[in-house]
Amino acid sequence: MAAAELERLRMAGAGMAIAVLTSGGDAQGMNAAVRAVTRMGIYVGAKVFLIYEGYEGLVEGGDNIKQANWLSVSNIIQLGGTVIGSARCKAFTTRAGRLRAARNLVEHGITNLCVIGGDGSLTGADIFRSEWAGLLEELVREGQISEEVAKKNCRLNIVGLVGSIDNDFCGTDMTIGTDSALHRIMEVIDAITTTAQSHQRTFVLEVMGRHCGYLALVSGLASGADWLFIPESPPEDGWEDLMCERLGETRSRGSRLNIIIIAEGAIDRSGKPISSNYVKDLVVQRLGFDTRVTVLGHVQRGGTPSAFDRVLSSKMGMEAVMALLEATPDTPACVVSLSGNQSVRLPLMECVQVTKDVQKAMDEKRFEEAIQLRGRSFENNWNIYKLLAHQKPGTLFPPWEHTGMCCSHPCPLRAPSAWAWPRDSCRSCPQVREVGWHDVAGWLGRGGSMLGTKRTLPKTCMEKIVENVRKFNIQGLLVIGGFEAYEGVLQLVEARGQYEELCIVMCVIPATISNNVPGTDFSLGSDTAVNAAMESCDRIKQSASGTKRRVFIVETMGGYCGYLSTVTGIAVGADAAYVYEDPFTIHDLKANVEHLTDKMKTDIQRGLVLRNEKCHEHYTTEFLYNLYSSEGKGIFDCRINVLGHLQQGGAPTPFDRNYGTKLGVKAVLWMSEKLQQVYTKGRVFANSGDTACVIGLRKKVVAFSPVTELKKVTDFEHRLPQEQWWLNLRLMLKMLANYQISLTEYISGQMEHVTRRTLSIEKGF
Repeated sequence: MAAAELERLRMAGAGMAIAVLTSGGDAQGMNAAVRAVTRMGIYVGAKVFLIYEGYEGLVEGGDNIKQANWLSVSNIIQLGGTVIGSARCKAFTTRAGRLRAARNLVEHGITNLCVIGGDGSLTGADIFRSEWAGLLEELVREGQISEEVAKKNCRLNIVGLVGSIDNDFCGTDMTIGTDSALHRIMEVIDAITTTAQSHQRTFVLEVMGRHCGYLALVSGLASGADWLFIPESPPEDGWEDLMCERLGETRSRGSRLNIIIIAEGAIDRSGKPISSNYVKDLVVQRLGFDTRVTVLGHVQRGGTPSAFDRVLSSKMGMEAVMALLEATPDTPACVVSLSGNQSVRLPLMECVQVTKDVQKAMDEKRFEEAIQLRGRSFENNWNIYKLLAHQKPGTLFPPWEHTGMCCSHPCPLRAPSAWAWPRDSCRSCPQVREVGWHDVAGWLGRGGSMLGTKRTLPKTCMEKIVENVRKFNIQGLLVIGGFEAYEGVLQLVEARGQYEELCIVMCVIPATISNNVPGTDFSLGSDTAVNAAMESCDRIKQSASGTKRRVFIVETMGGYCGYLSTVTGIAVGADAAYVYEDPFTIHDLKANVEHLTDKMKTDIQRGLVLRNEKCHEHYTTEFLYNLYSSEGKGIFDCRINVLGHLQQGGAPTPFDRNYGTKLGVKAVLWMSEKLQQVYTKGRVFANSGDTACVIGLRKKVVAFSPVTELKKVTDFEHRLPQEQWWLNLRLMLKMLANYQISLTEYISGQMEHVTRRTLSIEKGF
């Protein structure tokens, strides 16, 4: 593309003035959103203003409204809270306050406003927008602005980003800050588990959620909590007896701890609050258990944002600017939401109305409807929690003779899937031993694989596998693993013609930090690995804070798949991320060096470059180090960091724990259904392609893809799917690093409508 055309596209926002503010309760990831809005706005040629202290700053004006430059938002992506401040403002709820706010915006020529906050903040923004014309008329009548100025600023465009740790806003799969809050909760639960086991204690944990039980629900599911209280589904009358019976049962079977999680807004069927202290006293009085209460409070709002929140906020921030850029007089105020792995735009007030409908249903004690209105993901989470926590072993599935499970290689998240499998089918034979309900207790928080792993492919030992399948009469096989798991099941399927014993139902749960298994957008362990790499890069950047003019070259794992490098690069604000799927030449390397050289002339005199381990045969990590060191001599120096297997270790993230549990349950349900379909004449005979599948999230739903079909879209030489959705994220990485990229490559989100039954994707949590 010609330089003139590129510049024209880059200046598509020339003449625009965009303001961004954060309002209401803070949430981790808000800074990443502010950074993305600011940089994307500047990228398209617009003026960008930061409004400090939320609506209060908008009403007060003065130094609370400052024009930003590229460096104004540097080094904030890893910070929790909001660097531009937030405040609840009574003045803005009045017309007089909004009149002052309009005057302050007009003085700076701002007619585009991005609001990051909850439903109250976004509703206030929509009211402001609807009154805009009348406010300007009043300002003209009072002589505060001229008619010419009013005409020039006649339209106010509004776009919202939802920042709320409660994930209580209908229309988006996840809100900014929710994933980070879950990280804080799970860190506390993991810590509490060790002390509870030491003393045989019961812990009652109170988490935030005055009107929404999402945090309690997901943390309960991800920790295997014994009992859970959420406002959307109050317990049935007589719950005290049931809960104590359940706790006593668990303790009598050898468990050394009990965990009860309660949302702060928990109520009983009559609407009476259920407090954590009441639950504690109940357990002590009825069971005599040593019981403690832990109220997490604002700990959940604090700390550094997770990788998910940083990427989500960056994606939403960029999309917000594009929404403002493309707004017309007929465009309603919109909210940028997450749908699957894509950004979408939804009419703001439609989302607010559905959110209010949830509370109305709860107030009217229509609790089942309230759960449905929360979305499909919330409803699925609740049903799966009830199944795993309360289902009597052996009462759900038919008594198939044997089902087997194995793992192919380690990743940070295996235990939750394994945990879900035996609890749904208590005749599992992993090499080869029957597993009971309580044998898998406590596996959820453990990384790696409690069953052990091996990379051996079936073709090297097919006769032995067939012998064992025959010996133990295995009729279903669940394989948890990465590319080898997928390839191994494919080999078993292709050998069915030779070995009738392999005509069994088979399912693969993708689990690899590389995220390179066909048939799924996300593999178990990849979120944990991204967070591990991100935390390491954060420390590396921090170590450079006292050292000027230094570039770090960080090597990540992933084989030929560049997912880890790309997503980690976005999460840490890297200057470049080299991956195999996005070919690069020496000319690209030269441009990157020149970019960093220019950067060293600013106040930010450090750089971070990520390299996927197999991104290029010749441009190795050492080569990049030598190139950057030589070309930057006298300007900056370099350091190498190879992250290695630290990306494969550690406790799984909340996302991976929940995702693994859900995939495990859904895999068993699917296999049980298939076994019924192929069970004839007293035996299982499965020889069709759809009886051996990979389960995974594909865009918005969990789907089962036959391995024989996936073979057609697989690059076996490089162990990759032929198409990978995350490659679209690379444009975001480059634009936020200020590389010259044409806007024609950017794919804008589409405006959609909301129904009362707003559906969340399975991925959610």
